[in-house]
Amino acid sequence: MAKRDGKRRKNGDGERAERAAFPVHLDRHHLPVPEWRFPNAEIAQYAVDSRPDFPPMTRAPEGAPNVLLVLLDDVGFGWPSVTGGLVRMPTAERLAQRGLLYNQLHTTALCSPTRAALLTGRNHHSVATGVIQEMATGYPGYCGIIPKSCATIADLLKHAGYACGWFGKNHNVPDNHTSPAGPFESWPTHQGFDYFYGFIGGETDQFRPSLVRNTTPVEPPRRPEEGYQLTRDLADECVGWIRQQKAIAPDRPFFAYFAPGAAHAPHQPPLDFRGRNEGRFDMGWDEYRRIVHRNQIERGIVPPGTTLTPRPEQIPSWESQPEEHRALFARQAENYADFLEHTDLEVGRVVDAIEQMGALEQTLVIYILGDNGSSAEGSLVGTPNELMSLNGRQPSIEESLAYADRWGLPGTSPHYAVGWAWAGDTPFQWTKQIASHFGGTRNGMIVSWPARIAEQGVIRSQFHHVIDVVPTLLEVIGIAEPQEVNGYAQRPIEGTSFAYTFLSEHARAPSRHRQQYFEMLGNRAMYRDGWIACCRHGRLPWETQGSYSFRDDRWELYDLEKDFSQGEDLAERFPEKLRELQDLFMADAARYDVLPLDDRFAERLDVTLRPGYFAGRSQVTFYPGMTRLPEGSGPKLVSAPFDLTAPVEVPAGGAEGVVFALGGESAGWALFFWEGRLRFHYNFFGIHRYDVTSEKVAPGRHELRVRLRPDHPTPGAPATVTLEIDGREVAKGRVEKQVPQRCGTETMDVGMDCVSPVCADYEDRGLFPFNGTIERVSFDFGEVAQPTGMQRLQLATQMD
Repeated sequence: MAKRDGKRRKNGDGERAERAAFPVHLDRHHLPVPEWRFPNAEIAQYAVDSRPDFPPMTRAPEGAPNVLLVLLDDVGFGWPSVTGGLVRMPTAERLAQRGLLYNQLHTTALCSPTRAALLTGRNHHSVATGVIQEMATGYPGYCGIIPKSCATIADLLKHAGYACGWFGKNHNVPDNHTSPAGPFESWPTHQGFDYFYGFIGGETDQFRPSLVRNTTPVEPPRRPEEGYQLTRDLADECVGWIRQQKAIAPDRPFFAYFAPGAAHAPHQPPLDFRGRNEGRFDMGWDEYRRIVHRNQIERGIVPPGTTLTPRPEQIPSWESQPEEHRALFARQAENYADFLEHTDLEVGRVVDAIEQMGALEQTLVIYILGDNGSSAEGSLVGTPNELMSLNGRQPSIEESLAYADRWGLPGTSPHYAVGWAWAGDTPFQWTKQIASHFGGTRNGMIVSWPARIAEQGVIRSQFHHVIDVVPTLLEVIGIAEPQEVNGYAQRPIEGTSFAYTFLSEHARAPSRHRQQYFEMLGNRAMYRDGWIACCRHGRLPWETQGSYSFRDDRWELYDLEKDFSQGEDLAERFPEKLRELQDLFMADAARYDVLPLDDRFAERLDVTLRPGYFAGRSQVTFYPGMTRLPEGSGPKLVSAPFDLTAPVEVPAGGAEGVVFALGGESAGWALFFWEGRLRFHYNFFGIHRYDVTSEKVAPGRHELRVRLRPDHPTPGAPATVTLEIDGREVAKGRVEKQVPQRCGTETMDVGMDCVSPVCADYEDRGLFPFNGTIERVSFDFGEVAQPTGMQRLQLATQMD
């Protein structure tokens, strides 16, 4: 068993301030600075005889730049035009022409881990984010709670006089901390950010997002038919915040973190932006890779002689697909390209606003083109509902074809086929989740700072990682790494500044980030001084259930100085080098809390695997006004038995509206009155829907009850649903397919259905609030309801 200690070695072998290209202006070892003691005040009996001494305003170091940090989502190296792809991204191209394009920047292969590493400057396991928050387990590297010993860059910049705002995706709040009860220590506004506007979680609907302002859920300002789309909204908010900050305090620098949910699924471009890529991907994924690879070599984005790695045998060829299927697959890529092109446009609006204020010259823009490689989580045929795939249920080609004409519209939650994910990672092997190969971990990065970076429109090829962004910002701003922040001793930052690459004399300097481990879901690699050993573990990224033996793993070896794309495996030729890197991996795995290795995926999504306010409770009662309780912080209400009881008053004119709802249009269930009848509706990922409906309910006071009983404890098992009114059975029916783990990114609501509708029948009725009176909504789970994840696993095993 690995022993933990607080001593951490920097990945870059200890290069620090002695090699800095920028001077240190603030050398504060303890943050915040000590409380002001009024050293120059003279206090007499009367004010006329006294002299005041106000605490000074906190000021950033002289010449400190504004910082715009942009992080896109699920964008592989081979999609953006700036790195040779066919998705037109003029903002990225313009910034690259005014700055530097990095072709060896690395991520962690998954979103939450990359984001935690980016914001803290430490490896993702060091900050307890070995996987996404919804899969957290009770081990130091995986619990999902960023330690207070690893302060975010915003916490450091705030104490240095910066205004800090976050716009977009936050996938770093622990899954069981997302309710109105908190705790809020892991939310942006408690981690150094003055302002947050966006969503909490891995994804959200672009047309009907689960929006949060600071810590308060809010409704989107418009509807999709009125032009609303989330990335537009985020850009509006970001621009408005920057303008406000500069209008009030023009000399105070800002740190704006712009992290849209795009281009993560659901792939949903605005309604008025659709169709701009029609016909542009009819060549298919095999030919797409050949075209992009040629572009990359001709433009010098990759070195001459870079191998175009072959298609894995697990991914079908384009030519093997029937014509009808190819038409669907081309539509999937067109829709994704529309989505990504629009995202770049919105990034451009933020950049343009800064330029219009005359501040772009003094703004350091870091534009990271993806938090991991392209996502292969959409199945081999694509899916109209990505949340279904994440629950372990893959669509059939017939189910996907049925949505071809509606792909990307409201009511769909689409994701393209695996072939496009592989194509989007040209020229590399594999995709998102696969941390062993650069298809999962290499993303383009653009750095633009006209005032300080003299050389422009060129490529930098030093090996770096997202943990290097924090030390880079500290160096260029002139802030020393603190030893203590908010009373917590700090673990050393593990990244290595790449500020040296800003200087033209270091254009071809050796990489200072000399060693880096990679691990995700059992896929792992070890880089050291131009060599990388790597091992793709058994489970494929579109297989979201099941585990494989680690004893069957096979390691590969690549010389990256000669082999940019990991195209020639040298493991058999250099077994000693392979062994050396394998040993280094195990040393780093112990040092950075990577162990224990765990390849489970959908199985870890079960909310009962983590502590929560509802664990062990046999009864839960909610009251009117309880809305927007996230599923990860609530009781488990799918694939679990329960009795729902709701005393209500039906008005004289008859009842309409929602009594209780879980989830939304992607998946969920709702109890509501429809045309005076009590109705239970179960939405299985939009593919199957089930209804149980009573006769009309007379006005007056009634006690409603829903009894849901799965046939057996296996997640997703069929269930019987019984409706009772005043103790009398009034309807009974079957739910043949239950949601196995999670309905998605929406909420539980009493008295209405927030965000998006579970049942499409009331889609045009807004939140569809209940028009009567609800006393309470209670859930009875029996003696073992709300069991622990281990109990659920044991029950399912017994049934098998």
